[in-house]
Amino acid sequence: MVSCCLLSLAAAGHALLFKRDSRSALVWTSLSLALPLIGPFLYWCLGINRISRRARNWQESGRRISGTEIYPLEEQHGAVVPLPAAATHLRDLCVLAERVVATPLRDGNRILLLENGDNAYPAMLVAIRRAQESINLSSYIFDADGIGGEFVEQLKAAAERGVAVRVIIDALGEKYSRISPTRAFRNSRVCLARYLPLRHGAYINLRNHRKLLIIDGREAFTGGMNIRGRHMLSEAEPGQATLDIHFSVLGPVVADLQRSFLEDWFFVTGERLDAPLFFPAIEPVGNALVRCISDGPDKEFRKLEQIIMGALSCSARSVSIMTPYFIPERSMISALITASLRGVNVRVVLPGHNNLPFVQWATQALLWELLASGVKVYYLPPPFVHSKLMLVDEIWSMIGSANLDTRSLRLNFELNLSVFDHEFAVCIKRHFEKAVLRAREISLEEIENRPLTTKLRDGFFHLFSPYL
Repeated sequence: MVSCCLLSLAAAGHALLFKRDSRSALVWTSLSLALPLIGPFLYWCLGINRISRRARNWQESGRRISGTEIYPLEEQHGAVVPLPAAATHLRDLCVLAERVVATPLRDGNRILLLENGDNAYPAMLVAIRRAQESINLSSYIFDADGIGGEFVEQLKAAAERGVAVRVIIDALGEKYSRISPTRAFRNSRVCLARYLPLRHGAYINLRNHRKLLIIDGREAFTGGMNIRGRHMLSEAEPGQATLDIHFSVLGPVVADLQRSFLEDWFFVTGERLDAPLFFPAIEPVGNALVRCISDGPDKEFRKLEQIIMGALSCSARSVSIMTPYFIPERSMISALITASLRGVNVRVVLPGHNNLPFVQWATQALLWELLASGVKVYYLPPPFVHSKLMLVDEIWSMIGSANLDTRSLRLNFELNLSVFDHEFAVCIKRHFEKAVLRAREISLEEIENRPLTTKLRDGFFHLFSPYL
């Protein structure tokens, strides 16, 4: 009996010391004291945040190091890069990013939107074919069937002609593949590494969700698109087709994308690749100001979350968001509501039928509050839309691999680009407006009039939003 009391007191004390959210601390303290053995057991299993701790341990032990440690940033000469005239009111957002992100805002870039695999994959394959020195590819999912098989053959051919080809596949994401890339690349000169193999532990979190292709350190592709046949709308079955966007990146920011890949390569292989050939001099090719944001649970700041919150706070006219998984935390919900109540036109576009139904149910539980505050929400009809983008005041864009949920913003490793560029913003706005035209706006009455059983179901799954 005494040991049970001591265990309850220890669990309650731990919650009081380490839980930053007072509501969470109150719940776990109450459970631990009211339910001896059961309360401390539940707290040990669910209440302790082992994810960030494990990631920080990797950082402290030297198993994981940052890309800037692998290849230091070049010295910055001259004045700070000035923002476009239309973005001067977002200066505080730029200041925030400077303080939480190690990589600088780089001028002289060009970013092109590639819609769906029908446009993105051919461009990527052409770049692979013209590679001369190195190809670095990272993908959460790499299905070696169909279009993925063509990637396999082109990567093998590049390796045969002497190009150093390195591929990182997330070990959990690999399970989505009908044909394993491990088997497809076997006995080839392609260097394949699997991110956190499941035999080393059942890591559901801490996954590498980044999508990167860097050719000769000079050009890159990134975004939210995996290598998978269902992104090829011309070939995918209607029930499996997935709409998505990817981006071609040229200019000095490619060096920071390279750093992000080499950071992951060191983690999975222990090989430190810091040769200057990975970082050739890159001349300006456009007008886009771009910052690479490499984020994960091992970082000191929650970079993406804080930058998104900063963008909502600085917005003056409009905020447009498109994401497949939308389960923001309370602070971000409050920021969206506050922006709307300030008179900002806030629009959120979501899939009408999510490939993860329980995520959609959890999302529906929070829509009432947004709609009641003037935020506009749209549902897109099938095919499932996997695109992720954010556009503020038609001048600042956020693109990349992260969704607006806890898994992306706190649990996994992601990579996004922050972009100041009017021409690119026009392209993003055009893509967004085209989606809105075929979408259905959700009304407050529709959410309020859900059957009681549906509301209970949605509310139940929303309880698990930190884990979805």
